[in-house]
Amino acid sequence: MTDKVKIDPTARVEDGARLGEGVEIGPFCTVGANVELGAGVKLISHVALAGHTTIGEGGVIYPFASLGFPPQSYHYKGEPSRLIIGRNCIIREQVTMNPGTAGGAMETVVGDNCMFMVSTHVAHDCVVGNGVVFANGATLGGHVTVGDNVFIGGLAAVHQFTRIGEGAMVGGMCGVHFDIIPFGLMMEGHPGLRSLNYTGLKRRGMTLVQRRQLQAAYRELFYGAGTLSERTERVAETYGDNAHVMTIVAFVRSAGKRRLTVPADADDHAAEPAAA
Repeated sequence: MTDKVKIDPTARVEDGARLGEGVEIGPFCTVGANVELGAGVKLISHVALAGHTTIGEGGVIYPFASLGFPPQSYHYKGEPSRLIIGRNCIIREQVTMNPGTAGGAMETVVGDNCMFMVSTHVAHDCVVGNGVVFANGATLGGHVTVGDNVFIGGLAAVHQFTRIGEGAMVGGMCGVHFDIIPFGLMMEGHPGLRSLNYTGLKRRGMTLVQRRQLQAAYRELFYGAGTLSERTERVAETYGDNAHVMTIVAFVRSAGKRRLTVPADADDHAAEPAAA
């Protein structure tokens, strides 16, 4: 602890907590003994931090956020698992995040430059990438993996063990049961995968040629002849020099525990596993 740390008199900071330079802890906050706050972290007020929790520099946490308390899992037996949050994250009111479990990787990890709006939840053993945005009420079940630059809309819920690829967008009120490919778009009211996240692709600076190649690869992957595994290999052979297409190919090849979300009008729907 340094002289430059500011702690409101009503806050409670347990012995052992590690506070970086410029940390500000507002009224009625509680900080546990195994918490580490990076330089410049600000707890606005009424923030509760517990467990083996690390928050990277520059983070701002708003009232009634609850971070690092025991996972909501019957399998958790008090193991010293961790919650690791990256730099420059904005965590708004009533956000909850839980550490990992022995049944997972023993840690929940959130990347840099993320925003979690009001009442969002990151469950145990999740891995969330950089630049991710959760709109109000978005929820992850346990063991979910979210890639970089993903947007999850308000009141959307993601089933445990699901993967969401980088650059994907999940619309508000969606229930995500299966994996979503990188750069995919899922919208409430449209069963299955809606399309590619074209708005996100433009914002990422993808050229028109790259977007057209990605669209062609998308159509071959989901509407071409043969099995999904066969189509994946054709896409890889045809578009091997397009890094974004190959990101999708790598995602499909590295199948997780859930199947792929596919377009509702695709011939095989989601019946085939994500990879052979």
